[in-house]
Amino acid sequence: MSSRSADAGAGAGSAPAPAARLAEAVLSLRPLLDVLAPVTVPAGPRARSLGPLLAAVTRRLGAPPVAVAAEAEETDTFARVVAARLDLAGLAVTADSTADAVDGAAVDEVVAADFEGFCTRLDATAPDGVPLRVLTAGRPAEQAVVLVLAPGMPARLAERWIRELARTHYVVTWESRGLFAGHDGPAPPGYDVTAQAGDLLAALDRAGAVRAHVVGLCGGAVPAVVAAALDPARITSLSLWHGDLHLGPDSPRTDHQRNLHALLEMACEDQDLAGTIHATLCRSIGDSVPADLAHLVLYPYATVELFGRYCALNNAVMGTDLRPHLARVSAPALVVTSADDDTAHPGASALVAAALPGSVSVVRPHGDHLSLFRGEPALFETLDAFLAEHPI
Repeated sequence: MSSRSADAGAGAGSAPAPAARLAEAVLSLRPLLDVLAPVTVPAGPRARSLGPLLAAVTRRLGAPPVAVAAEAEETDTFARVVAARLDLAGLAVTADSTADAVDGAAVDEVVAADFEGFCTRLDATAPDGVPLRVLTAGRPAEQAVVLVLAPGMPARLAERWIRELARTHYVVTWESRGLFAGHDGPAPPGYDVTAQAGDLLAALDRAGAVRAHVVGLCGGAVPAVVAAALDPARITSLSLWHGDLHLGPDSPRTDHQRNLHALLEMACEDQDLAGTIHATLCRSIGDSVPADLAHLVLYPYATVELFGRYCALNNAVMGTDLRPHLARVSAPALVVTSADDDTAHPGASALVAAALPGSVSVVRPHGDHLSLFRGEPALFETLDAFLAEHPI
């Protein structure tokens, strides 16, 4: 990508380490830190010497403080994830690694290059009154693309997609109802896919876009399809990427999908059981998520309340039979999966592609589900070619 991301080492040429590296890490952790605060991370004696510098950086960024404690102290999954991202032990401890050594201009340069600086944040309201956090990137004069995220995931998880698409399009996205804007307030009145599709249209309205291409990632493919069925005049094309798709009782599903859906249903039916499931998952889930994505993918597990809302969102997505909605989709469609995706069954993507007249089906030979969010160049080449064929 031509745009520089937080993970690409923003400011590496001019911003001094370790302050700039800590600033990059704290910014990437911000969604998690905002709901975990306060958090204490483990560190050995050498790494603990960076505690004052870390405190100065978080103050400069207006982020929640992160305390540094002895490595031997017991820590939970989330503290370990934060610690791994900060990588205090990997930072060289130099003579100027003190709170007084923070170069404000260098930290500000990191902020300017960061995802949050790249995007414009807008407050919006869904049709049922739920507050939403909308993000836009690129020039409003360009054709609009609505990026529909995996439900419950921070927008930063799709940073590579947003930066790449913003080179040539006006990108609009939003973060899931109840988990971001207003996460500490009352629960939304509903999480069904019609409500989620309404959030998509509300994000379009707030961004000032009349018509748009819609790109659905993972579970986001479901509200993307529903929105295209509800308001075909506004959705000019539809692309679905490794969609978590359900087409009735005989729909092909992976073991992961079957097990996850059963767990979500149990959590939604019994609040006490949801707490038990959450506690159990929090003891083990960190080991199953790639380290480079863990600080984002684990966000909806950070608290019991967030987890309950995440379950409600995704239970609605996984339990929705898309067949009636597909019958009402008129937009040209691109359906992308991989032959070895063992998270979202590629057979369901094949059935969706067959149900959409004139759709383009792309089955990559390889590509695990989470690799989608790393944004391989070939993915963008495929999307760019499709969007070019279907201008607004």
